[in-house]
Amino acid sequence: MKIAAKGLGKKRSDLFQTLEQIHHRPKPFEMYTAADLWTDEHRSKQMLTFHLDPRIDISSRKAEFIDRSVDWIADHFSLGQGTAVADFGCGPGLYASRLARTGSKVTGIDFSKNSIEYARLTAAKENLSVNYVHQDYLELEAEDRFNLIVMIMCDFCALSPSQRKTMLGTFRSLLAPGGAILLDVYGLCAFEKREESSLCGPNLMDGFWSSNDYYGFLNTFKYGDAKVVLDKYTIVEKGKTTTVYNWLQYFSPETLEREFQDAGLEIQEWYADVAGNPFDPSGPEFAVVAGKK
Repeated sequence: MKIAAKGLGKKRSDLFQTLEQIHHRPKPFEMYTAADLWTDEHRSKQMLTFHLDPRIDISSRKAEFIDRSVDWIADHFSLGQGTAVADFGCGPGLYASRLARTGSKVTGIDFSKNSIEYARLTAAKENLSVNYVHQDYLELEAEDRFNLIVMIMCDFCALSPSQRKTMLGTFRSLLAPGGAILLDVYGLCAFEKREESSLCGPNLMDGFWSSNDYYGFLNTFKYGDAKVVLDKYTIVEKGKTTTVYNWLQYFSPETLEREFQDAGLEIQEWYADVAGNPFDPSGPEFAVVAGKK
């Protein structure tokens, strides 16, 4: 009985340590696990399904918004024959394919293999001028120069401060003379509405995280000074535990403008979104158009 009790005590101690790790609050952007979400075969297929559902705003905007957005982008930036456009984080090409239909030469960059393969098939069927690059856009090196660079769906917010610095430097180096950058970010009003929480359950999110049975834990941490939110997912399968850190940076116009200025870029226009609606400082997100200083 003493041996059994001792063994049980060790198991309880191990379980306590596991739960401590699950609920541990890391420092902002201490861990970066985007590849575990976008390159895992099962999760990548799940994300592609979300991308392609025109009714929801999860991986991509709703189809109706994308149509309005592309119409505005094409008009505002005078897209057409001879225009070179780069879509960073292009996913399955929902923006890139529409932009290519304006006659522009489009380059789409994404490190989700499933999304890129879907995008290439779509472009081939329509004979669209899109070059899809399967790569982490933080590591992109290209000789081409672009009249317009877009990063949409607040992808910029998922990057750490050092990654954002790298990204803006890449944008600056890839801009053609007179070229522009268009991206959107989450604002502080959206940050104020986020709350810390913790939940768990079997096959959390209806099997999104694995094709096997698992227990999922979601811990949402809020960092007031940094204006950062972390959704930390811990997926416990038989013989395997995976932790995915989904970071989001929230911006004020001043903090975003400072990052652009430090990168040698200048914000020229402010909007409520990438469909060109008027800027609203109390809105949940905003979009900017920027160029070289």
